[in-house]
Formats: sequence, structure tokens, C-alpha cells
Amino acid sequence: MDFIAMDYETAAGQRATACSVALVVVRGSRVVDSFYSLINPEVRFSPYNVQIHHITPQMVQDAPTWPELWPHIQSFFTANQLVAAHNATFDVSVVRKSLERYHLAPAEFQYIDTVRTSKYFYPELPNHKLDTVSRALHIDLEHHHNALDDSYACARILLQEEKQFTPRALQPFVKLA
Repeated sequence: MDFIAMDYETAAGQRATACSVALVVVRGSRVVDSFYSLINPEVRFSPYNVQIHHITPQMVQDAPTWPELWPHIQSFFTANQLVAAHNATFDVSVVRKSLERYHLAPAEFQYIDTVRTSKYFYPELPNHKLDTVSRALHIDLEHHHNALDDSYACARILLQEEKQFTPRALQPFVKLA
């Protein structure tokens, strides 16, 4: 199975305020690479968001902005690429809204939401939050809400589901962004 697992953290309640991104590259059902970057969202940070992810305005002041970062990651968001995210509605909307905010061309890619797959495959769990699913599947998630750790956990969830249920069982969950 080939896919990219992604996770974004945002500086505020608006989706176009990404302050970090992580991508984990899976080829042949193996993690082969990863990418992490802080992003300068060019907005005021919400104290609530900082409390969740611990990224501060000072940490991103010299980080690239979305338009500076996008050329480096946009090749991962193509029509033939499958992208996984835990709560993909959020992460896909961060990509969409950030592109809109900076008047950049929309990206078309396939995505799969590991919240949805885990609800289907593991209905007995008390909830389907990333830390709950990770714990149930014995997946290490040391720093929840760190985009890189969250991306690795998402990738491992999907890989575990692939082993247990086959890629064909996952196909109905794939959507087009």
C-alpha cells in the first residue's frame, strides 16, 4: 500500500492558519520518509490552540509561510496520490482553505480518514480519537498533537487495518478532495 499520512496544527480557529505540517511517506506498506515543518500562519495565535499543541508565535516567526512551503509539498497532493489523515475533514480543509487564502490553485487528491475506518473496523472502542485508537492497536503515540507523531500514528493505524482487513476493504473509504 502506498500513501502519505498528513497532519496539521493550526494557530487559531480558522482552517487557513496552519502552524505546522507533517507528512509520512509509505511505499510498499513501509514508512520510507517523513517531513515536518513549522509554518508562519501570519495571524494571531489563539491561546486555546497553543495550549493544545504548544507551538508559540515565537517558534514560527522565522518559519516559511504557506505560499513559501507549498511548492515543497504540493507534489504529495496529486490526483493519483492517496493521503491519509485522522479526522481528514479537518486536515483536508486546512489544505483547501490555505490554498484559497493565498489564491493558489486547488489541489485534487484522494484521501482516507482513519477516524472513519477505525469506527467501522473497531466499533467496540469507547471513542475513535487518535490516542484511543493508537492505544487499542498498541501504536506508540508519545507526543499527541505534535504533527509528526500524529502523522506516524495515522500511518500505522492504516497499515494495521490493511494487514487485518486487506486494501480492498479500505477502498470504500477513499474520497476525492
